Amino acid sequence: MTTVTFHKTKSGEYRGFTCNGHAGFDAYGKDIVCASISVLVINTINSLEEIVHEKIMVKTDEESGLIDCKFEGSLLDGSKVLMDSLVLGLSQIVGQYGEKYCKLEFEEIS
Repeated sequence: MTTVTFHKTKSGEYRGFTCNGHAGFDAYGKDIVCASISVLVINTINSLEEIVHEKIMVKTDEESGLIDCKFEGSLLDGSKVLMDSLVLGLSQIVGQYGEKYCKLEFEEIS
């Protein structure tokens, strides 16, 4: 299962997110759920960097399926929209395939 944890402040500001694990819907290279999650997450990171020019730190480990993205401060308005879009897209995957393959969590941080 892939778990995506969104790190937000008490006031609801995004501070980052962590995507961890492989969905396990199908065999490696055929897993459409894992591929869908990866496309949404990687496209969001690329958009944050290339379009909005947000300052972020990203760590990855392909073998374990880890993508850890941290923001270096408050997000610009465009970045907030990108993050809301990521949550929407992932929520739709959960709705379509279930929490057996993808789970969303929201963690309050200081």
